[in-house]
Amino acid sequence: MSKTILIADDHALMLEGLSRLLSTEFEVVGTAPNGRILLEEAQKVKPDVVVLDVGMPELNGIETANRLGKVLPSAKVVFVTQQLAPAYLHAAFAAGAKGYVSKQSASSELISAIKLALEDRYYVTPHAGTEAAALASLNPKQNPAELFGAKLTPRQREVLQLVAEGKSTKQISASLGISAKTVEFHRNSLMDELGLRSIAELTRFAVSQGIVSS
Repeated sequence: MSKTILIADDHALMLEGLSRLLSTEFEVVGTAPNGRILLEEAQKVKPDVVVLDVGMPELNGIETANRLGKVLPSAKVVFVTQQLAPAYLHAAFAAGAKGYVSKQSASSELISAIKLALEDRYYVTPHAGTEAAALASLNPKQNPAELFGAKLTPRQREVLQLVAEGKSTKQISASLGISAKTVEFHRNSLMDELGLRSIAELTRFAVSQGIVSS
């Protein structure tokens, strides 16, 4: 009996292409244009695997995966996305993903990633660079979220939230009762640990982690 797949992407052509590709090996039981609709459909059809994008309107893929883990924990989650920054990788696996596939190579990676997910193994696209290379050192059943760092300390999470809320170094310093240099140290450490290069990327990461709302 074929394993069942539910797909979510906000681009109709991508949905069509993924459906055509996956129907050669699995039973595609539905598609959805965003995370909210996917969650509704998932509870109806109870797929073995959910394939979804990170960036979707109304409810992004990371938050969708988090909620799916609560309403349908048996479903394996595989992301297909153009977002390859370490922050997104960490957020995806922390949300329960089993696979992370690059859209540019979905035709050659996705079926294999799904098969690994069904065996309770993890997959990271080679397009993720050093993160994917480092994955080779992990046990195949070890969650890559452990590799991608971001086990943030309470202080780091506080600083991250205030940075993402647009607070200045002086405001964060006053709010937390620490020096401006300490604030800068935490902010720079966060950027280094997460592989991010700007306040905008830190803010996007904070949103993806549910630390601040979008």
